[in-house]
Amino acid sequence: MIQSLAVVKTEEGKYDLFSQSTTRRDGKGGYRATMFVYVLGSLENIGFIANMATLVLYFHLEMHFDLSTAANTLTNFLGSTFLLTIVGGFISDTYLNRLYTCLLFGLLELMGLTLLTIQAYSDDLQPDACGAENSSCIKGVDALMFYVSLCLMALGAGGLKGSLPALGADQFDAKDPKGAQSLASYFSWYQLSVTFGSIIGVTGVVHVSMNIEWYWGFFIGLVAAFVGFVVLALGKPFYRIQPLASSPIIKIFQVIAVAIKNRSLTLPDDHMKLHEIEDTERDISDVKILHTNQFSMLDKAAIIPEGMKPEPWKVCTVTQVEEVKILTRMLPIIASTIIMNTCLAQLQTFSVIQGIYTDPTLGSLEIPTASIPVIPLLFMSILLPIYEFIIVPFARRFTGHPNGITQLQRVGVGLVLSVISMAIAGIVEVKRRNQFYENPLQRISLFWLAFQYGVFGIADMFAMVGLMEFFYKEAPSGMRSLSTSFALISLSFGYFLSTAFVSIINSVTKKITPSKQGWLHGQDINHNNLNLFYWFLAIISALNFVIYIYCAKWYKCKEETPEAEPDTEEKLRN
Repeated sequence: MIQSLAVVKTEEGKYDLFSQSTTRRDGKGGYRATMFVYVLGSLENIGFIANMATLVLYFHLEMHFDLSTAANTLTNFLGSTFLLTIVGGFISDTYLNRLYTCLLFGLLELMGLTLLTIQAYSDDLQPDACGAENSSCIKGVDALMFYVSLCLMALGAGGLKGSLPALGADQFDAKDPKGAQSLASYFSWYQLSVTFGSIIGVTGVVHVSMNIEWYWGFFIGLVAAFVGFVVLALGKPFYRIQPLASSPIIKIFQVIAVAIKNRSLTLPDDHMKLHEIEDTERDISDVKILHTNQFSMLDKAAIIPEGMKPEPWKVCTVTQVEEVKILTRMLPIIASTIIMNTCLAQLQTFSVIQGIYTDPTLGSLEIPTASIPVIPLLFMSILLPIYEFIIVPFARRFTGHPNGITQLQRVGVGLVLSVISMAIAGIVEVKRRNQFYENPLQRISLFWLAFQYGVFGIADMFAMVGLMEFFYKEAPSGMRSLSTSFALISLSFGYFLSTAFVSIINSVTKKITPSKQGWLHGQDINHNNLNLFYWFLAIISALNFVIYIYCAKWYKCKEETPEAEPDTEEKLRN
């Protein structure tokens, strides 16, 4: 026990992340270290968010994709990006530390951005228009370069986003009350830094892309990301590096395999008879987790058959079984937030196309269509500090929770607001289309779209920050990058589900509508029924919220072995 309270050095010479004395003796960790993370989070998102806002127009106007193909190409790209966060999380937990993982995947992202910039610069690498009857005009070498650039960007950005948030969170000790409070605030400040970069992206970079040249917009994102990765590398002396853990994938398969093998054995009446090891036998990254009664079939993996010596693939520890239970309990939470991210995909595709058919002027100022997401970002940049400095302390007085409300309650607020956002989007689309039919030359203002964007921006502020903190805090100590990436995997599935919804809705409505045309068919949004698609998503989101409430109530939070009191730790050190 004394060893766990002092500075513990691994074989590689790294200090134990959870040691209080590590911060005092070598000055590592804390908010100073997270500043480098915030800088990269902001600079990398300048280009990434600008691309999210404009690529659907780039695909449609420059690459000559039709509306559905342009929207599906973007959602497939973003879905792949956020799905690949699990790769970055897995590697940073097991093979490379989080810093080196960020830099490795950052190099891949820079390579993808470079190819995209070159193709946008050269007319010879872009396709010619080929007629409205074709969904895509790109082929040959042009297509190869185009899709390779998207793949590198997806892999690079995904790997980075799967490891960077956890690198910053590692700088705080969640077991210390002050550290736990700082950790709760960290995810909000990380989201704020990302928001600042996003604001620059959807204003300055989007303006450059749409009014000067596409390749200049891509190039600015490339340079900003490069500077961000240099800054992250310069922070190396200040980071607290979490020791690498054994492969979480192998642990999961071990528990499942042994539980199946022991399925005929009877569980003991007392769970204390299940196999567990002493703290002195644990790896530095391994924290004992208390037994829970959920998924008791997995407990059979911790039964020691008579006459058998405990060995891997023959018997598992209670902690190892509980780690698998935690990941299993997280699955319904992940699943019940997918629909919200499907709604987000519409704001980055069809809502941007809506903006083309609105009046973009504000007095003498003309706002680029793809810059409309700046409205929710401005909401977030204002509300995040208000939430941290006013709402959280006020709520903490009544709840006693370090965050004011629990992470799952915060996610629930986000889900409700996403329903409202889609309902508003449908109403605004009806108004826009009716105005277009009455007088095509007098369009509604672009700022009517601010309502759906603004409400969803607040929804995202609650849900994404809540999910990232929830997955980090609930994750086993050796799976924190992997688990933090679950919040982004939900984004991934949301984008893929958007692609499926668009295709299915188009196919079904084409058969059942009197006009024999799908809700989202063709090149002209003015002859579509986008409002019905928005309301369809609102209804699905409302049903999903009911499911989420059940999942959140069912979830049982992780319980680790209680630690010694701070004054006891100080006595032991002295």
